Amino acid sequence: MTFSIVARSADGESWGVAVASKFLAVGNAVPAAVAGIGAIATQANANVAYKGLALAHLDEGATAPVALQRLLEEDPDRDHRQVGIVDVDGGAASHTGPACFDWAGGLVGTGYAIQGNILAGREVVEAMEAAWLGSAPDLPLADRLLAALTAGDEAGGDRRGRQSAALLVVREEAGYGGHDDVAVDLRVDDHTAPIPELARLLELNDLFLTATRDEDKIDVTPELDAEISDLVQALGHDDLLEWVGTENYEMRVAPSGSWIDRRVLAILRATKEST
Repeated sequence: MTFSIVARSADGESWGVAVASKFLAVGNAVPAAVAGIGAIATQANANVAYKGLALAHLDEGATAPVALQRLLEEDPDRDHRQVGIVDVDGGAASHTGPACFDWAGGLVGTGYAIQGNILAGREVVEAMEAAWLGSAPDLPLADRLLAALTAGDEAGGDRRGRQSAALLVVREEAGYGGHDDVAVDLRVDDHTAPIPELARLLELNDLFLTATRDEDKIDVTPELDAEISDLVQALGHDDLLEWVGTENYEMRVAPSGSWIDRRVLAILRATKEST
């Protein structure tokens, strides 16, 4: 009833899961990941206990195939399970129990595991693999995972239809303000077009919850400072930082106001055009 991709980034610094299903809130049940350890998707007749168990095995040094073997050995209902795991080094493993509903199966390669059940056909996982392998390795992991998920959906996806999707990516100190490792944690729980909606949310996540890259920082010169002051005051704010705090752009403007993200500046300038 679900298709997913579990993967590690090419630079070995990020791990994540993208998943979609004709199932309410698939992001609640399927994905789990810990930076520096690995990631897992548990689906079909999902055993949510697999998430903590698998990550514990990986944390103890088990490879993805070994962690998967341990999960299955301990589970009398393994024939009904489907699982994908990627470890810290990019080793991958996938399992599709013989009792999973057709079409069910998966593909594994260096750094990724793709799996699905109740699919339109094998072409779904094949399209996902092609999209993954065809995407630039230096793209953010979230973008590559979403591209694979989109390709699977366009190839037929879950043959029962669409309902929910989720995207989880972890990287050390990648969370809000650098205080945790969650780079992306987005869920579309009940939607007629969950994957396009997930893509929309990922764009917002990038804007609001990630730090500005050096190449996107614009120095605030005296002339630009005067322009910005006029713009934010026209919006009813005393200064730039007050506007930033109101609009949730804290990660895209220097606390001192010495630089501003080029996209945030464009958004601010657009407010003048819309008034």
